[in-house]
Amino acid sequence: MFNYKEEGVDSHGMKKIELNVNKIIIHTIIGLVLLTILFRSFGTIGAGERGVRTRFGAVIGNPIDSGLYFKLPFIERIIRIDIKTQKEQVNASAASKDLQIVNSSVALNYSLNPLKVGNLYKEIGVNYRERIIDPAIQESVKASTARFTAEELITRREDVKNDIKLHLSGRLEKLGIIVEDFSIVNFDFSKSFNDAIEAKVTAEQNALAAKNKLSQVEYEAKQSIEKAKGEAEAIRIQSIALQNNPQILQLEAIRKWDGKMPQVTGEAIPFINIIK
Repeated sequence: MFNYKEEGVDSHGMKKIELNVNKIIIHTIIGLVLLTILFRSFGTIGAGERGVRTRFGAVIGNPIDSGLYFKLPFIERIIRIDIKTQKEQVNASAASKDLQIVNSSVALNYSLNPLKVGNLYKEIGVNYRERIIDPAIQESVKASTARFTAEELITRREDVKNDIKLHLSGRLEKLGIIVEDFSIVNFDFSKSFNDAIEAKVTAEQNALAAKNKLSQVEYEAKQSIEKAKGEAEAIRIQSIALQNNPQILQLEAIRKWDGKMPQVTGEAIPFINIIK
């Protein structure tokens, strides 16, 4: 047994030590509580974020801008909401105007309206992507696809894209979701429709080739006709010239004569009449 008397410490002194230790413990606990309250009272909102303040679970006040904020500890909570541009890509299936099944892959670039993040959190929560954006994309794709034939979905792709984007904007922006851009990644049709499109394209290419060949033949025929007309006109002019000037034949004979007399016996008429 530890004997206070042997160690030179009386009971009164021991009580003072215990009292001092208890005070230190209490002060330490109070200090830790105060530090905890202090740390839980302040925080920061990062760039590209907004804070939604809740008190006992209810949204209060306006969204908090990026930077330092103060809140009542244990009573208030700050929910950080990302307002930077985000991307959502989904697959959607729909029927075209001519009842062709179209499987689409589409992508949406969006951001949250900083002034409406409080209402969005209050009405939808943090799962707004699954609860609002994805269903809106599916519905908009179906509504717009039904306005075009399958062939028009290919040939008028830009019009289809703009129509879907307009439909999405009307649904999402009133909730505080800004549609920044929309793109159609891919359209996929049934095998029978793809085969029909391929056959049509092949037929059009063959028809174009035949048309080009016909145009070439017609051009060559016209060239031949024009050449024949020119030759006939030249012959006609020469004929008229000979009729009016018989001496032309003699002149041509003189030009082509090699200087030798014809080897003919008996009486003959010279092939050149020399006019004195």
